Amino acid sequence: MKKRLFTPGPTPIPETVMLKMAEPIIHHRNPEFNEVLTRVNKNLKYLFQTEQPVLTLTCSGTGGVESTFVSLFSPGDTIISVNGGKFGERWVKMPKAFGMNVVEIKTQWGKAPTADQILTALKANPAAKAVYLVHSETSTGTATDVKSMAKLIRENSSALVCVDGITAIGAHEMRFDEWGIDVCVTGSQKGLMIPPGLAFVAVSQRAVAMMESSKMPKFYFDLRKAVKSHADNDTPFTPAVSLIIGVDAALEMIRVEGIENVWKRHERLATALRAGVVGLGLKLFSDSPSFAVTPVWVPDGVAWKAFNKVLKGEIGITIAGGQDDYKDKIFRVSHLGYYDELDMIAFVGALERTLSTVGYKFTVGSGLAATQNAFLTMK
Repeated sequence: MKKRLFTPGPTPIPETVMLKMAEPIIHHRNPEFNEVLTRVNKNLKYLFQTEQPVLTLTCSGTGGVESTFVSLFSPGDTIISVNGGKFGERWVKMPKAFGMNVVEIKTQWGKAPTADQILTALKANPAAKAVYLVHSETSTGTATDVKSMAKLIRENSSALVCVDGITAIGAHEMRFDEWGIDVCVTGSQKGLMIPPGLAFVAVSQRAVAMMESSKMPKFYFDLRKAVKSHADNDTPFTPAVSLIIGVDAALEMIRVEGIENVWKRHERLATALRAGVVGLGLKLFSDSPSFAVTPVWVPDGVAWKAFNKVLKGEIGITIAGGQDDYKDKIFRVSHLGYYDELDMIAFVGALERTLSTVGYKFTVGSGLAATQNAFLTMK
């Protein structure tokens, strides 16, 4: 059985990237590695569409976000954080653990924050140092219009615009400089198509300046050290050498395809997959769907465990289940990173076989036809 991964992290790794990571290890303090890191730093700027530093940290995406809290702020500082899912919730709990005052904007799972919610929070908290947004909420497959939210925040406050782009970078348009973003974080096992273990943190000059007044205890996650090392295409601590070699190859793939084409590909894959799901009579979960991951309601009369047993155990496809209150109620399918049109067609075909096996009634081929038609009619 050929196993296929359709989870929103880790995502599939291109064969060429795996081969690069399998090459003999090199030392991280020599010219050979410096050449790799110099190229990675340049291509990360292209990925984020910025001229500002994009820092590479050896940690998960969560570690990357933690580095922003401890490097930019002080205990007692006020931030505004949008909580619309499992990861937005994390960006409420984490700063509280560091003694910060967190103003929570809570949205229903599957719904994006509104401009009115952001504006109301800014007016009620004029001293807020930052607003934290989740560009693509992985737990709900919900996208936030970061471009318009950043404009709103900039026009109505001096707060930093901080973005969790962990499942958005590479899937959704991101123009860090043009949109006035101050911080954006992503992780290696998402749109960058390599194993878990690296976080990437883009920082504006406003964010770098704020680091100088931060009084939060820190050492490994002190971004001042990372910024200083970045200027010399170096890292302050031992990096994950093989992963950086892998991301070097993955970033080159992105540059060859072209970042706009990468964004468009993700939009096409997401649109066609959703068309196939709806063609089968299933219901989508999010009101503001992400191009990275699509959550779908488990149909009435179908047990998630039986459904997943067939899909994974008999067909070889791994997807993600729901979290918290939506455990066993929704499933999540990734189209983030190393996927193409035939992958979506294969998944919808597997979905049809699985649904038929567990007794769900539908017209065989209806999902596949809808997926194919979506691809054929999109420009």
